[in-house]
Amino acid sequence: MSFPKNFLWGGAVAANQLEGAWLEDGKQPNVTDIMVGIGTRDPGIKWNEETGKWEMCLNPEKKYLSHEGIDFYHRYKEDLALMAGMGFNCFRTSIAWGRIFPNGDESEPNEPGLKFYDDLFTEMRNLGMEPVITLSHYETPLHLLTEYGGWSNSKLIEFWKNYVTTVFTRYKGKVKYWLTFNEVNAMLRNPFVAGGILNITDPKDKNDPIGSITQEEIWQGYYNILVANAWTVKIGHEIDENNLVGNMMTASGTATYPDDCNPDNVLGALNTQRMAVFYMCDPMALGEIPGYVKRIWNENPSLTPKMDEEGLRLIRENTVDYIAYSYYRSAVYAVDANMISNTGGIAGKKNPYLKESSPKPWSWAVDPKGLRYTMNVLNDRYHKPQFIVENGIGLDENLDENGKIDDPFRVRYLEMHLKQVHEAILDGVPCLGYLWWGPIDVVSAGTGEMKKRYGFVYVDRFNDGTGTLERVKKNSYDRYKEIIESNGEVLLKEE
Repeated sequence: MSFPKNFLWGGAVAANQLEGAWLEDGKQPNVTDIMVGIGTRDPGIKWNEETGKWEMCLNPEKKYLSHEGIDFYHRYKEDLALMAGMGFNCFRTSIAWGRIFPNGDESEPNEPGLKFYDDLFTEMRNLGMEPVITLSHYETPLHLLTEYGGWSNSKLIEFWKNYVTTVFTRYKGKVKYWLTFNEVNAMLRNPFVAGGILNITDPKDKNDPIGSITQEEIWQGYYNILVANAWTVKIGHEIDENNLVGNMMTASGTATYPDDCNPDNVLGALNTQRMAVFYMCDPMALGEIPGYVKRIWNENPSLTPKMDEEGLRLIRENTVDYIAYSYYRSAVYAVDANMISNTGGIAGKKNPYLKESSPKPWSWAVDPKGLRYTMNVLNDRYHKPQFIVENGIGLDENLDENGKIDDPFRVRYLEMHLKQVHEAILDGVPCLGYLWWGPIDVVSAGTGEMKKRYGFVYVDRFNDGTGTLERVKKNSYDRYKEIIESNGEVLLKEE
């Protein structure tokens, strides 16, 4: 009745949210470097009428906290030691593509960037942690967007192949678990960051770069990313037969419930699941572009991307080894509800059966059973191993008068979700592991602030950029350590 013997326990972060050193050792800007939170529509680029191109133009009135992050680039040994202190046997982070190929289109890599991750992965392994590495976590080099239009341009497939071949070769034997594109299924609602797309030919509003992205560009980017994902699986297996290459979805939308048994609500919930998650995960895991996507193209022929038989064959023959995903909350679909989405997933009608939500200001409804539901749905659909690589809760908290943080809500959230993970494992779901999102406080992806803290470790940094960067263990640190040391049994005995 315990968790599997070789269960992977750990935490997850992203290079762009904690490394800092955004222009150090040859690195050039990526798409998230010019944004203060990916939930905004105001990236730091402007249209230059003389050159006819988008150019970086950061707003001097904004604070780009991600440029310094929590200085993980220089403090990673200290931070990894804190993670190892909880008993982590794995740790997820990403490779900033722009550290390896600063502009993305170079033929030769940047050695200082390669060396940084060499040293990082060596330190992880020395501490007994398996690296779980995302190849692109909202980190497409900005140059690839402003010069080529991003993933709507098929040239990016070749640039990507050069990148992944380089890192697979360099880190052979050091990294086994790879993820391709982080939460790439969010590209329909966030094409600039999640899809890495920009209209460079004829933007309809030169003051709104995100709003100028067309549906035609988005669907072409969809196909190109599917081909790139397939190439990643193929190249990864060819370079090292021990590599396991997974995709990475924001899977919260899987737990979209119909408001009632009205067939319109039932079908609406199904369509929400499809267009939030399955439209991307189906071809990556099953090898076929689904019929409900083809229907969109059939009914809107201009949206049909340029495809070729070689690309479709690659998609068919190179499906991912496992399904990795984030889960934060569930949603309720109703035909009269305003279905909105953000980095936490989809939000629709309030669910009267969920009795608890996180404290203000974010107030996310807590639905641990939605995670069990998600795990079972994905297992029934794909019959592949699963890896929960993001689950967590952001809270507004600061040190008390004794220099400590008591965070019982985070502990309760962790325990409730892990108990449902165990239930899903008993249901027969093959689950590789569980990674808490943000085991150390990082810059929030959605809002670009430090105020929204997920960590078991507090970092003394604030929204105005001040702070000592001191690391302090929260009370939840010891609880997660107890859970990991017992392989989850301490939770099950307390039920």
